[in-house]
Amino acid sequence: MSITPAQAARQELAGFKGQLIGPDDSGYDEARTVYNAMIDRRPALVARCTGAEDVSHVVGFARDHGLPLAVRGGGHHGAGLGTCDDGVVLDLSPLKDVEVDPKARTVRVGGGCVWGEVDRATNAHGLATPSGIISTTGVGGITLGGGLGHLTRKCGLTIDSLLEADLVLANGESVRASADENADLYWAIRGGGGNFGVATSFVFRLHEVSNVVAGPTFWPVELGAEVLAAYRDFIPHAPRELNAFFLFGSVPPGPPFPEEIHLRKVCGVVWCRIGDDTEAAAREMAPLLDALPAPLLHGPAPMPHPAIQSAFDGVYPPGDQWYWRADFVNEIPGDAVDLHAKFGAQLPTWKSTMHLYPIDGAVHDHAPTDTAWSYRDARWASVFAGVDPDPAHAELIKRWSVDYSDALHPFSAGGAYVNMMMDEGQERVRASYRDNYARLARIKADRDPDNLFRLNQNIEPTAQA
Repeated sequence: MSITPAQAARQELAGFKGQLIGPDDSGYDEARTVYNAMIDRRPALVARCTGAEDVSHVVGFARDHGLPLAVRGGGHHGAGLGTCDDGVVLDLSPLKDVEVDPKARTVRVGGGCVWGEVDRATNAHGLATPSGIISTTGVGGITLGGGLGHLTRKCGLTIDSLLEADLVLANGESVRASADENADLYWAIRGGGGNFGVATSFVFRLHEVSNVVAGPTFWPVELGAEVLAAYRDFIPHAPRELNAFFLFGSVPPGPPFPEEIHLRKVCGVVWCRIGDDTEAAAREMAPLLDALPAPLLHGPAPMPHPAIQSAFDGVYPPGDQWYWRADFVNEIPGDAVDLHAKFGAQLPTWKSTMHLYPIDGAVHDHAPTDTAWSYRDARWASVFAGVDPDPAHAELIKRWSVDYSDALHPFSAGGAYVNMMMDEGQERVRASYRDNYARLARIKADRDPDNLFRLNQNIEPTAQA
């Protein structure tokens, strides 16, 4: 009688210090759950690792048994790439160390951390590193994919502040990737996703960011075309200290939003201006506000940086159904503006949304070949996210996201931000790395020739690619 992978792991991994969880264990359903409730997979083994040695054991076990291997940090990926059916989930969640060095302005972060844990630790010293917009997002996933968020225009992508990472490779070896050690890996992991190894820790450069002036400005959704056109013309000329992304969405039904606009469909921007100078923030926002009718709500206010980083957490807790599509964008001509306004007015559920993140400022200080993340010359990243807690609405939100994305794709730059892609095929992955794909494929062939790390936006190992 054959034994299960979980039983085999308990027999073979004598030095494993973490927790091995199989389908017959009481905590299995909790251990296999990820952020997107549309993803319901049943791994043969969930291995919660306590450090690099545990990770090496699990990598070797999956490799030697020919089992699919998924690596999970925060578990937020929309396509569910941090889990799998009938394989091994390498769960990094116990790796929670956050060590701030305020004198050196660096932070060392465990591979299982989420951004809220990092933000709180660094904010205590008046410092921050650029990340995303939801604090429950895993550090590893957003970093390896690039990292767009509230501080992008001033501080660049998350990978632009990544100084080094500790990785466990497909052969079980532990290495450090930095400008001075394994420089090929250092280049590849800055945008190349989880294709090259398991990142057990990261070291980031920190920036002087303590308080910000942040919050939303909402207009009626009927003004979508007018607001988007004004935003399109405004943001490229705004100071780098001022970040603002455009959105279509609905007003959340709770404080701090006035009850009379709860659940109202809106368009608008979410601001994040570094520093707590409200007068400077008002001056910098004025060109957009003055070009448009009076908003329903203008909510920017001084707050600690972690407050804006966690502002969406209550709206988007774990357990919602998610389906998203994404594109990089160079230009937003009038026809594209009109299509955005059409689909933005047709939001299928109140949590569904479209975000348009600016890619300029500090991001453009780097050339497309400086890191694996190649779309340094793009101007925006769009994401079309259908979201709802009710499984009965899964097809509804998926159809809206796909139709919206398909309608706007002819206006795209070609590829998309890999952290916001679903399972869309190899051609789409290649398009998202453009000329960098061949170099990535060669590094993959050197470091993971058998493509053990393939449950991701996969770069296929090709020595001559």
